[in-house]
Amino acid sequence: MCLAIPGRVEEITTDGLVRMGKVNFGGVVKKVCLDCVPEVEVGDYTIVHVGFAISKIDEETARQTLDDFRAMGVLDEELASEEQAYARAAERQPSNCPDGSCENSGASGVRRGSDANPDSANSAVNP
Repeated sequence: MCLAIPGRVEEITTDGLVRMGKVNFGGVVKKVCLDCVPEVEVGDYTIVHVGFAISKIDEETARQTLDDFRAMGVLDEELASEEQAYARAAERQPSNCPDGSCENSGASGVRRGSDANPDSANSAVNP
């Protein structure tokens, strides 16, 4: 899953020609590109998606969103360092179906598409 997460801008620098910042996501600080939101200043809250700040938001909305993400249990996964993400992935059981295509079949007996009714080709001709 890839979420857009609110954070507080703690520092703004210029990395060559790119406007960068340190953004605090409820205790986790990450380096973020701020070029898409030139109006954002230190102390402002912004929504960040895949390392890019995409909009400015108010503090109350940012805090509520962070609280909601924590309650859903998705914040730790989204803000994990690369090492933490690899460690979590190594602990998970490997999937028998890496592409996810077998999750909706099997035990439930649910069949999709033309497999749903094997006689469907004939049902229109022979009612």
